Amino acid sequence: MSDRSRSLPGRPSLRYLKIEAKRRLRAGEFTTLDEAQLAIAREHGAPSWAALKRLVENRATPGRRHASRQLRWIAARFADADAPAWHAPAEEELREHFHEQLLEATPPEELLPRLMKLAPRLRGPRTGALALVEDTPTHALARLDSADLAAVTQLQAVVERTPPYRLVELRVHPTAEIDDPRLTAPGTRTEGRVPTPASEVAEQAFAELGLPGLALAAADPRGTVWALARGWSVLDPVEPLTTRHHFPAGSVTTLVTATAVLRLVADGRVGLDDPADRHLHTVRLADPAITVRELLGHTGGVDTPSERLTDQVPDPLALFGPVIPCGGPRGRHAHSDAGYAALGLLVENLTGSPFPQAAADLVLRPLGMTDSFFPAHRPAASGETHTVTGYVAFEDGTLIPVRGRVSTMTAAAGLWTTAPDLVRFGLGWHTLLPDDLARQALTPQTALPGAGHAGLGWELDPSGEVAGHTGHLPGASASLAVHLRDRRVHVALTNRSTPLEPVNGRILRALG
Repeated sequence: MSDRSRSLPGRPSLRYLKIEAKRRLRAGEFTTLDEAQLAIAREHGAPSWAALKRLVENRATPGRRHASRQLRWIAARFADADAPAWHAPAEEELREHFHEQLLEATPPEELLPRLMKLAPRLRGPRTGALALVEDTPTHALARLDSADLAAVTQLQAVVERTPPYRLVELRVHPTAEIDDPRLTAPGTRTEGRVPTPASEVAEQAFAELGLPGLALAAADPRGTVWALARGWSVLDPVEPLTTRHHFPAGSVTTLVTATAVLRLVADGRVGLDDPADRHLHTVRLADPAITVRELLGHTGGVDTPSERLTDQVPDPLALFGPVIPCGGPRGRHAHSDAGYAALGLLVENLTGSPFPQAAADLVLRPLGMTDSFFPAHRPAASGETHTVTGYVAFEDGTLIPVRGRVSTMTAAAGLWTTAPDLVRFGLGWHTLLPDDLARQALTPQTALPGAGHAGLGWELDPSGEVAGHTGHLPGASASLAVHLRDRRVHVALTNRSTPLEPVNGRILRALG
């Protein structure tokens, strides 16, 4: 390892540093690229290659952190929103900072009260309450500290990629400062060769987000798969998390369901533009004109019932009655678990098999996803299934287990899986379909309410370069991302309710 010391130039180039690492590897100075990158990072005073990349990005793009600039405007503008003399921004001012697409999805009369409620936390118990956790030109994640641990909040922002860089997505994630002694000294278990930057991201995310367990897995452009598990599957008694533990996938399930439907489309058993009701029997849609394509893209306006979790998956007739309400507007994206439940019934009717069996036959088994299944009730946290226990944060910063339940709508959020199995799905789903149908699945069908577009099941980021989906249930979160240009796949799973998109984003950048 080199003991040289040098400084970054005024306008550093990450591309140059990558070329230098490869040149020194070819010269025989190092045995692996990871070693060369780590040496260069330390020569520049950074503890890791990922840390050096952040230094370069910050040095190379000063003033271009548009997402965090918008978050700072929110902090400054709404910090005194609970003061008598404060005046709310007029619509003209809002349109300077919020894209019309966001204001259409969340009108000012809804948006303003939400932001005004953040006033005490925007001021914080001390100066500088807005602490940036993630900061790139178009994405930012900020932590709002609070004297009340239960009120600590995260703000997630995405801005448009061209001037004037207005907000196209703004999410508020309540969280809590985790101070649980059971989370000290977490162990890490791996499968395959895990890149050093990925291990560093796992360590940072585990500490920053206060996670009981974190599973990461990925595949490079050559299809080489690695997996990493850090922390615990259950905290009392403590059981180490492994790469083979099962997590609930939440709405990531819809990608499996969409692929099953598209296989039936490829076989000519159903058409994308068929009215879905044509293939439904016992339970039907209130609007018989809604098409299969609209259900896949969440644009059918199908109403989801309030009962979304249960101890035992109910009969659809007991859950919906004979007709599923369709009171929402057609043609605009609105996530609908009930719409995917209808697709699950469609699959059952066309195959003659219960949905879990049909999904296994059409998708899981062909892709070798032998560790994935659709349970009728929450599987035990021990035994052969090796499932995790989910946790939420209590007011004092400790983690408490959530009641084990499953989704009432199996085809929408009923999948349990492992990180390596989700990578297998990300790598191989398109091989189950004709090329033109796989392309349709990734073709924008409608705009998402915040940013990007929806395909047939898939969500596409604003650049169109990354497709994926996220899933959130009480005590669990999942994130699957596929880099379309080179087919890299990244998966993150945790047994706590917290957004994982920034974790996958960090890995994509760290390994890019």
